[in-house]
Amino acid sequence: MVEEVPEKINFPEEEERVLALWKKIDAFQTSLKQSKNKPRYVFYDGPPFATGLPHYGHILAGTVKDVVTRWAHQSGFHVERRFGWDCHGLPVEYEIDKKLGIKGPDDVKKLGIANYNAECRKIVSRYSNEWEAIIGRLGRWIDFKNDYKTMYPSFMESIWWVFKQLYDKGLVYRGFKVMPFSTACNTPLSNFESGQNYKEVQDPAVIVSFPLEEHPDISVVAWTTTPWTLPSNLSLCMHPDLMYVKVKEVSSGKLYIMMEARIEALFKKPEEFEILERFPGKAMEGKSYKPLFPYFAYLKERGAFRILNDTYVTEESGTGVVHQAPYFGEDDYRVNLNYDVITKDMQPICPVDYCGCFTDPVTDFKGQYVKDADKNIIKMMKENGRLVNQATCVHSYPFCWRSDTPLIYRAVPSWFVRVEHMTSKLLESNAKTYWVPDFVKEKRFGNWLRDARDWAISRNRYWGTPIPLWISEDGEEIVCIGSVAELERLSGVKDIKDLHRESVDKITIPSCCGKGILRRVSEVFDCWFESGSMPYAQNHYPFENKKQFEDTFPGDFIAEGIDQTRGWFYTLIVLSTALWEKAPFKNLICHGLVLAADGQKMSKRKKNYPDPVEIVNKYGADAIRLYLVNSPVVRADNLRFKEQGVRDIAKDVFLPWYNAYRFLMQNVARLEREEDVKFLYNEAEIKKPDNYKDRWILSFTQSLVKYVKEEMAAYHLYTVLPRLLKFVDQLTNWYVRMNRRRLKGETGVSDCTQALTTLFGVLFTMARVMAPFIPFITEHMYQNMRSLIGPQSTKGQDTQSIHYLMLPEVREDLIDMTIENAVSRMQSVIELARVIRDRKTLPMKYPLKEVVVIHKSEETLKDVKALQNYIMEELNVRNVTTTSDKAKYGVQLKAQPDHKVLGARLKGALQAVALEIDRLSDERLALFQKQGHIEVGGHTLGSSDLRLMYTFDTKSKDTPNCYEAHSDSEGTLQPSDDITVFYQTSGTLARIIPEYKDFIFNTIKQPVLPYPVPDNTELIVQEKMKVKGDPLALTIVRGHVGSESPTVSNGPVPFCKFVNVELVGTSPLAGSTGRQATILLENPCGDFALSHSELMHQVMVIFGLHNQNLALYTSKDKKTRITTGSMLTLHGKTLYAFRD
Repeated sequence: MVEEVPEKINFPEEEERVLALWKKIDAFQTSLKQSKNKPRYVFYDGPPFATGLPHYGHILAGTVKDVVTRWAHQSGFHVERRFGWDCHGLPVEYEIDKKLGIKGPDDVKKLGIANYNAECRKIVSRYSNEWEAIIGRLGRWIDFKNDYKTMYPSFMESIWWVFKQLYDKGLVYRGFKVMPFSTACNTPLSNFESGQNYKEVQDPAVIVSFPLEEHPDISVVAWTTTPWTLPSNLSLCMHPDLMYVKVKEVSSGKLYIMMEARIEALFKKPEEFEILERFPGKAMEGKSYKPLFPYFAYLKERGAFRILNDTYVTEESGTGVVHQAPYFGEDDYRVNLNYDVITKDMQPICPVDYCGCFTDPVTDFKGQYVKDADKNIIKMMKENGRLVNQATCVHSYPFCWRSDTPLIYRAVPSWFVRVEHMTSKLLESNAKTYWVPDFVKEKRFGNWLRDARDWAISRNRYWGTPIPLWISEDGEEIVCIGSVAELERLSGVKDIKDLHRESVDKITIPSCCGKGILRRVSEVFDCWFESGSMPYAQNHYPFENKKQFEDTFPGDFIAEGIDQTRGWFYTLIVLSTALWEKAPFKNLICHGLVLAADGQKMSKRKKNYPDPVEIVNKYGADAIRLYLVNSPVVRADNLRFKEQGVRDIAKDVFLPWYNAYRFLMQNVARLEREEDVKFLYNEAEIKKPDNYKDRWILSFTQSLVKYVKEEMAAYHLYTVLPRLLKFVDQLTNWYVRMNRRRLKGETGVSDCTQALTTLFGVLFTMARVMAPFIPFITEHMYQNMRSLIGPQSTKGQDTQSIHYLMLPEVREDLIDMTIENAVSRMQSVIELARVIRDRKTLPMKYPLKEVVVIHKSEETLKDVKALQNYIMEELNVRNVTTTSDKAKYGVQLKAQPDHKVLGARLKGALQAVALEIDRLSDERLALFQKQGHIEVGGHTLGSSDLRLMYTFDTKSKDTPNCYEAHSDSEGTLQPSDDITVFYQTSGTLARIIPEYKDFIFNTIKQPVLPYPVPDNTELIVQEKMKVKGDPLALTIVRGHVGSESPTVSNGPVPFCKFVNVELVGTSPLAGSTGRQATILLENPCGDFALSHSELMHQVMVIFGLHNQNLALYTSKDKKTRITTGSMLTLHGKTLYAFRD
């Protein structure tokens, strides 16, 4: 029985009813049972941490995964969807450390590992119920009951198996390595972890003197931003090939040695110093100097406190002399190892404990946290006469991604997996995968793989999977365990149920070589090793499900954010390539990040984003889902989340669609009630109808189904909504409106039934196609429509839910592109004519004598003529005239330059060429249309350089004065494009537009500003008109432009990260005239980031100051100079360039 459809709908309330239905029929599990014997589509769900509530990033990832897996299910596959939880590691331990006030390993020892891990276990599932409720409310179908957790013994045992395979292949080794180290969490981090949280910080920058042994009056000067490493100094390093100088400080007479290119680091003016000698760095190799501190003076016998050479020293910062503390810097360690200052097996010179505090023998600073000790170290150097210069430096510095505290670099003993040797295999594995978008795979991820380094997989922590290595006291006998059964067999301990430290640390293994007892090493696995093992561990492979896994590996699909290129994506492919020599997945969607509306990171503290639950309760989950998958974020760009965007989806997509559905159901009920006709839709009986409009909408719908299937096969979620928007417009504003009389039965029962059948088929088809994207509204409509669907339409499928139905097959026999093209041309005529009516304020009720359609294509004119009756009815005109003779009606071609394209090519000549373009005649432009090129002002211009449009020559005496013209040949825009509208007017409009500025903005969702239009903007279209006698000139440019823009140039905000640079105190040279510029710090977005030297080079080129000494500062007072670090942290700021 068809239920009455109410006039208004509350989408969130209807979604709650759908959720109740799904629960009643156990929809998700039922769908899995139905597909059990179908081909498998394997999806791997990346495990989130359950220590916090879901945010928009989780919602985005969950939506992408849900759309793809629902689509796969409705395409005829069995798709197991298991939710995963990342239970181990720093996120959990850090929460417990805060709760219990734990500062370091001694505190854990007092508490006991068993008690500590028991506390961790308690909070692992703290928010699991909330996750299940929120994820379910968003319509995502995923199995929480059959989930996997990285703390399950079965999962941990598979991790042991993975590790043993690597160990047996010789890929595991133990070594010292300088690594990023979190003193807050007492553990090293991998390189990809350390890259997740860079911040701009201000550190001390000191220049220190190192008197030469043979000439104590001459000092080599080195620069550092980490004074705390100076007590561990063992050597200095110079570039062997670059030039160094011995300089005399005029004021003091002191003699210093430093790099010639870096004299500016110590002296600001030429008169402050005198160069006495020049020589390459090679000339200083091997020379000895006096140590700064006495703590490690005994190492002088090993060759410490000498000058070494290496090419990693640069001209970009400091003095060109690097102070080296081998156990606190990667390059320091490598160079000192090469010179035999240190050896791999010697006791590390590392007087800093895991909490970041100094230990013996650094007695002067013992117990002080290294960063806090900086000021005391500087003070002591000053007292000892070794401090040459003291300043501060703003640079980019890595912070712990979990504790948000500064990392240090220090040598730590760690277990490593060899990765560097298999770089080519990693690239081969990656090449066989399919990514959306592709550039992330080739650039960002590919570059990361090319530079892959051995992976430190051990953590000096407690709550994690223990590394299964049992080792003798002398370290010579090692046993790697790959299963619980193997551990029970070798240890004699039976019935092992848990594999955490409190359970396995006490288990020992008798030596096979007479070395007594083997004990487990203390470390646990990096939690990224665990998540990278999930394809195997979630199935307890190879202990269970062996054939099932091997038959379906690699998986078909994964999806996560772009930050996982250095996280989960990386660990997945490293482990899989090491084990199987192939990637563990076939297809991957990499999405961007969801930011607050102001472009900043979403912050609970700042409250700069709306609560996701509130948004769902206001607009519904479908609206949020469609908003997210339609945004640039699905193409790995970032999304500025705006509530207005979600609201617009509900208003502009769902409401018109719902109204078409409501109109259909009302008239089906009327037909049955008034005409006693039983309406039953049978899809198999649908043939190409006689009615032209029915044939058109059926063809348009089938073309859309075909398009969506093709795009989904390519995992292009973001291309679907623009076509859906067009479909909703075509359905409601064209088909339903033009067929209202037929649908209401005013043209007879037979014609009415045909029209209703067509509309029903279109809505039923689109509901199935869109069900994976918007599962609630499609289910809501379907539940009322299904009583009208004949059994032949569903072919024996369970019809309780639309999500049980398969996607409709494309009906090629119903596709007629000739009709679609003809209707599209008819619509263009109608829409252009409506614009003219609006412009002249002529209501539709006023009949007009004639509409003239001018086009050079005879085929187009033929289509328009064939559909002229529709045009006359829609426009209320008496006659439609078609012609290709534009001259008869005073219509001529006009050209506009593409400022962006030509500006880059013509530079200063653009203005003169633009004037010539404006004077081009209709005849020359018509020839340009045919030939594709034209000579203007001595330059050959092509089709991409000019935009052609038709204009109405009102000045010509031959032009009929009874016509008004409009053309459809102007710039094209997508609904998601950002534009700015500039206007110039007078009279009443000059008052009205500013007064109603907010209304205009809310209507077009784009800024509206008065003239002038800034230079260097990308022009889309210009037009002049009169509105009720007042002149109005409009210019539309691409991007958001205006005084609110943060760019110095007042142009469009660059998509990539950028800085603004202002030249201060000097004039540009070499033909440059401006003192302000915007420089891209990366191009394309996410790749090819500028270094400091590259940025300086760009500044010199832009201002024509070649070979000049320039310096960049963050303010005009020159307090903070930019010298080192990641330039990306300067994004959006204005820097000031001074002659140095």
